[in-house]
Amino acid sequence: MKIARTMLASAALLGLTLGPVQAAELKKLGLAVANLQANFFNQIKQSVEAEAKKRGIEVITVDAKGDGPTQVNQIQDLLTQKIDALIYIPAGAAAATVPVKLAKSAGIPVVNVDRNADGAPGDTFLATDSVASAKAVCDYILKEAGGKGKMVIIHGQKGTTPEVDRSKGCAESLKAYPDVKVVAEQFSNIWSQDEGFQIMQNMLQANPDVSIVFAQADGLALGAAQAIKVANPSQKIVVGGFDGDTAALEALSKGVFNVTATQQTQKMGRDAVENAAKLVAGEKVPPVQLLDATLTTKENVAGFIANHP
Repeated sequence: MKIARTMLASAALLGLTLGPVQAAELKKLGLAVANLQANFFNQIKQSVEAEAKKRGIEVITVDAKGDGPTQVNQIQDLLTQKIDALIYIPAGAAAATVPVKLAKSAGIPVVNVDRNADGAPGDTFLATDSVASAKAVCDYILKEAGGKGKMVIIHGQKGTTPEVDRSKGCAESLKAYPDVKVVAEQFSNIWSQDEGFQIMQNMLQANPDVSIVFAQADGLALGAAQAIKVANPSQKIVVGGFDGDTAALEALSKGVFNVTATQQTQKMGRDAVENAAKLVAGEKVPPVQLLDATLTTKENVAGFIANHP
């Protein structure tokens, strides 16, 4: 009995001495972005930095400018700076797994945003449900074109998560429109407006009677719309984009193109920081977290210009 009392007293004293176990805290965050020339990635960056500032978290941001090997080097450097977690938007499909493996081998949790790494996913993946949203965009443009005609597709960067998923979504939509013929498809390298313009120019020269365009990013859609304006075809051409970029929303309000899917970039950034903090603290988070995008046309675009989600 005396031994038991002594053990209890010792345990109580130990508890007072050590106190409750403290969860690890996120203090320094690495943010590796694919390409800050893209408005979409800039919006996520700004949201991450704003949320981190509220929480007193230091953020070190690096921009790969669309180059995978550069991003691998940047993340190696981030790991030497003793970050507690990594928010990672892969610059391309080819080297996407390397940074995740590097971070995990260093015991650093990884939050992937917009793009995941095949074979080496992050601890969680935050993105828009691009399959469903691309289907909605293609449903809209195919219906707007009367359910028939020649269509071209300007893809994003080959093999990246959004490119693959948006291709799937539009393919689902096309199943219901047997009178629509896809006459040309081409991949872009960095989803840019300049690429959209050049690709669309070439497509119009080869297929002057095109009436439907699905561009897998708003930058590509704006470039395509510019090429159509220059060519001045006699037929109406319906153009769909994807992202809800701020400049594209303004253009959409003026009728420059027809429809986009507005992604929740501000929420993505906030959620990325929240998930990074949870992972550092040892909490479980879902492996995949998909957000809805909103089909956006001239009729409802004003709300997104005033307050981007």
